[in-house]
Amino acid sequence: MTAPLDIGVVGCGFAGSATGLLLARAGHRVTIYERVLEPSSVGAGILLQPTGLTVLARLGLLDGLRVRGAPILGLDCRTAAGRSLFRLRYERLAPGLHGLGMHRGALFEALFDAVRAAGITLRPGTEIDAIDQIAGRARALDAGGRPLAEHDLVVVADGARSQLRDRSPELRRARPYRWGALWFVGADPDRRFDGTLSQVVAGTRRMVGFLPTGLGPGGGAVPLVSLFWSLRMDTVDDWRRRGLDAWKRDVLALEPRADALLDQIHDVDQVLTAGYIDGVMRRMSEGRIAYAGDAAHATSPQLGQGTNLALLDAAALADALETEVDADHALRRYATLRHDHVRYYQLASRWLTPFFQSDRSWLASVRDRLFPLAMRWSFLHTEMVRTLCGVKRGLFRRSLSLGPRPDA
Repeated sequence: MTAPLDIGVVGCGFAGSATGLLLARAGHRVTIYERVLEPSSVGAGILLQPTGLTVLARLGLLDGLRVRGAPILGLDCRTAAGRSLFRLRYERLAPGLHGLGMHRGALFEALFDAVRAAGITLRPGTEIDAIDQIAGRARALDAGGRPLAEHDLVVVADGARSQLRDRSPELRRARPYRWGALWFVGADPDRRFDGTLSQVVAGTRRMVGFLPTGLGPGGGAVPLVSLFWSLRMDTVDDWRRRGLDAWKRDVLALEPRADALLDQIHDVDQVLTAGYIDGVMRRMSEGRIAYAGDAAHATSPQLGQGTNLALLDAAALADALETEVDADHALRRYATLRHDHVRYYQLASRWLTPFFQSDRSWLASVRDRLFPLAMRWSFLHTEMVRTLCGVKRGLFRRSLSLGPRPDA
């Protein structure tokens, strides 16, 4: 076991908070730097997979999150004409297995409250502009190049648009996806979308999805659902000019059940815009610096794995420091532990996304023929469910262990 270390964490999002918590509980001195003065989480729904739920259980947060979340039993996708492309159910792998739809704010609240209760040093309103490595130490510098503190190691977990990652010699690429999404979170008191992440596609240019999102942050008591609409990011202004009524007609043409949800939207500013980054690193460590979460492996959300990968990063780093007696060896072990799993989901997301979000219309014909065929082949069907669950580490490598069941 590595002796107690002084560790700095850059970013107080899901990856940074989970990492800080696990390391503090292991006896390390942890300081979290967050550039925002009053941290909070913005965005819509996220899907916690069995892998992510396992880490949240380890943190002791899962029971509370289940109260705020919405159980997800599977993923359905069909064409605008009503043809089923795939219907995946978690229980194919184990009875009672499930995902959990959550509002990003609800998960952030749980993690941030736990960070404050753990006695971790928080430095909000502090932006780290660079990290120097000197004599086995990592020194955090502010925007003026002034040193803020020295640590035995620093974890960079400041998101998909991390400038620290962009300056790393381990960076292979970080480029925006051409396609992103519009998001809206609204009330679903009739529970029209309960139990399933549902998607409807029309070619490769139109896709709408609905994720049950639980009760949301704070004291919310009405079930929520997140609507997402695929959109090329350079057409956002065109979408605004067309107006809400035209867009609502497009959504209803694909999913008539969305009428009550769309009635809650009265202004375009209620609809959030989300763009995505394809960020790839050769290694997730560099001397006394470790990278975690979207800073290490930003992807398209097509497979719903971003938050789960971040939580697994936190657990892997804590485990590596627990296993190794030397911090340098621990960081190299961390990078090795995460390599195959992260690489599989980055490659799968990169190759899968154009079938659902792209200008390559011909891919829709391929998709609409191949996916129903894959569902009929038991092996491929099961592998698709394994990929959904977040447990795949490669085409032929042994999968990660499954997460907790509802009755666990």
